[in-house]
Amino acid sequence: MDQVRQRAARDQQRLDSGAVTSPKDLENLQREIASLAKRQGDLEDVVLEVMERRESVQERVAELTGRVESVQAKADDATARRDAAAQGIDAETATVTKEREVVAGSIPADLLKLYDKLRTQQGGVGAARLYQRRCEGCRLELNITELNEVRAAAADTVVRCENCGRILVRTPESGL
Repeated sequence: MDQVRQRAARDQQRLDSGAVTSPKDLENLQREIASLAKRQGDLEDVVLEVMERRESVQERVAELTGRVESVQAKADDATARRDAAAQGIDAETATVTKEREVVAGSIPADLLKLYDKLRTQQGGVGAARLYQRRCEGCRLELNITELNEVRAAAADTVVRCENCGRILVRTPESGL
């Protein structure tokens, strides 16, 4: 666009200086000046259109940048919460493991061995509470014969569920 302006200014200066005397050259120079003026107008329109598109694109970039920052902040927050929760779980696991070691130390070795074997076989639960005549491990109610056997067993006898094989833990709510 600057080249077109410079050329038009130079041609206009030649025209104004009177250096061109031939009518034909004068007419050609005037036509060229008019053509350059039209070309300059067209170029200015293109520049305006490009500037408008650039402004629109910059607004969109600013909007998307804001959205990216918002999403990144949410992701950072979620990561921080996840890490905090993982630390809490790790701390709780350590506490429960220590408690288990203390309790396991007071249980006879053969019973602990049986419990660990059942826990492995039964998906992590080796003993279940007997609650209102129902084994909470398999959720099945004991039949009357099984219930009578549990009632007849001494308090320190290890009683197992006939359905799932887990050790039954008797409590006052067992319904015996």
